[in-house]
Amino acid sequence: MIYQFRSKAGPDVIMLADLTKRIFDIFARPLEPRGILTAEQLPKLITTLETAILKDLEERSKSQREDGGEKLKLADRLGQRAYPFLELMKQANAKNEPVMWGV
Repeated sequence: MIYQFRSKAGPDVIMLADLTKRIFDIFARPLEPRGILTAEQLPKLITTLETAILKDLEERSKSQREDGGEKLKLADRLGQRAYPFLELMKQANAKNEPVMWGV
């Protein structure tokens, strides 16, 4: 399934279900077919996602050192995959706008 996130603050972001589910698990929120991230919720969600991205990067660095320098797949890096969504949330937060999907 594909999710399209929209906000008046920035361009639409389209994500596949696997990444969307991973992000919503990080948020500790159920993933509904449609919904809204309110302007009041955005600062906490942005911080939560940024923290998860840093933790993922840290774990990958540690794992790479333990594996003797073997390269990890960069395509699965949370920071790279979640970047457009994170930027949309930051833009929406700056303009005090919600982020919606499934509408």
